[in-house]
Amino acid sequence: MLRNTSERFYSLVANEEDARVCTDISDDACREVPGNFLLMLCSQVLTSIGDLLINPKTVLAWLIPALGAPAALVSLLVPIRESGSMIPQLAIGAWVRQHPQRKPFWVLGAVLQGVAVLGMAASVWLLNGLAAGLAIIVLLVAFSLARGLCSVALKDVQGKTIPKSRRGRLSGLAATLSGLVTLALAVALFRDSTEPSLALYTGLLLTAAGAWLVAAWLFGRVSEFGGETHGGGHALRQAIHSLSLLRDDAPFRWFVISRALLMASALGSPFIVVLAQQEGGGALLLGSFMIAASLATALSASIWGFMADSSSRRVMIHGGTLASLSCLAAAALGTMPGATGAWLYPLLFFVLSVAHAGVRIGRKTYLVDMAGGNKRTDYVAVSNTVIGVLLLVAGGLSALAAMISTQVVLWLLGGMGLAGTLASVRLREVSAGR
Repeated sequence: MLRNTSERFYSLVANEEDARVCTDISDDACREVPGNFLLMLCSQVLTSIGDLLINPKTVLAWLIPALGAPAALVSLLVPIRESGSMIPQLAIGAWVRQHPQRKPFWVLGAVLQGVAVLGMAASVWLLNGLAAGLAIIVLLVAFSLARGLCSVALKDVQGKTIPKSRRGRLSGLAATLSGLVTLALAVALFRDSTEPSLALYTGLLLTAAGAWLVAAWLFGRVSEFGGETHGGGHALRQAIHSLSLLRDDAPFRWFVISRALLMASALGSPFIVVLAQQEGGGALLLGSFMIAASLATALSASIWGFMADSSSRRVMIHGGTLASLSCLAAAALGTMPGATGAWLYPLLFFVLSVAHAGVRIGRKTYLVDMAGGNKRTDYVAVSNTVIGVLLLVAGGLSALAAMISTQVVLWLLGGMGLAGTLASVRLREVSAGR
C-alpha cells in the first residue's frame, strides 16, 4: 500500500510521462524512484523545519541573552553554524568515498544533529549564564560537523536515486512545504509582543531534535544501490589531492567562483535586520522578518525547483540578480533614515529571501547535475570546504566594514552579488532541460 501511495504521489508531483527520464541512473534505481522521492522529501522537510527552530540568526540569538550569557557569544553563532559544516568536508568526503553506500552517513549525521540539539535543550533547562551559553556554542560546533557529514552524503545519494530532471523539484517542494509549516509557527510564536519563556525555547529545541531523529529514520529506508569507491584512502592525503580539481577542472573552478560571489544572498540578510532595528521596533517587527523568510521560501522554492530542472544555471543568474538589487536597495534606503519607515525592510528581506532560495536551489542542482559517480562527492567536498573558508573571510571583512556603517556592507554585498551573476553567465549548461 505504501508503494502504491508513493507511486501515485510521485506521478502527481513529477508529472512522469517520459519513459527515458532515468537515463542517468541504473534501471534498479529507477524502479525505486517513487518511494525514494517521497522518503527524501519527508526527511528534507523535517530537517528544514528543525533548521528554522534553531536558526542562529533568530532563535539562538535571542536565547543566549535570555539565559544571561554574554551577548558577545551571539557573534559566534552564524560563522560556526555555516563554516563548521563546510570546512571539514574534504576530509569527510575522502572517508565517505571509501564506502559504496553513502546513505548510512546521512543517517549518522542526522542522528548526531538531533542529539546535539537535545543537549542544547538540556542546557537551557539545567544551566544559566555563561555556562549555558558556552554549552550551546560547543554543541553547535558538534551540530555543524554532523551537518557536514549529511551535506557530503545527501547530494551523492540523491544523484544515485533521483533522475536528473527531478532533483530540482524535490528540493523546491521540500523547501515550500517546510516554509509553510515554519510560517505557521512564526505566526503562532509572534502573535503578541511578550518575551518567549525558557520553557518555550526548550520546547522548540526538543521539537527540532525530534524532527532530525524522525528524518534519520525515514532516510534510512531509502533504497540505495552500491556506487563507486575508488579514490578512498587516507583522508587528509586524499583531501589535499582533491584540491587539484580547482586547478585542473575549469568548469568546476568557475562554478566555485560563481558560488563564492553569490554568498552575498546569504550574507545580506542580517544587515537588513540591523537597519530595521536602528529605526526601532520590537518582537513584532522581528517576527515579521521570520514570517517574510518563511513566506518567501513557501512561495518561491517550488518555482525555483521546476526552473532548475530546466536550467539550474539560469536560476543562479536570476537569483543573483535579485539578491544584488535587494542589497543595493536596502543600502540606499538606509541612507534615508525615517523617510519611509521600518516596514520596507521586511519587504526587502522577503525579496532577498526569495533570491537566496533561488541561488541555493540553483547551485545545489547545478552541482549534482554537473558530475556523476564518485566525482560528485569530490565536487561537493571541495566546493563546500572552499566556501566555508571564504565565508569566514567574508564575515570578517563584513564585520570590519560594519564598523564604518551597515550601509557600506550592503553596498559591497550588492556589488558582490552582481559579480556573481556575471560569473554565472559564463557557466555551461548541465541540466536535463538544456
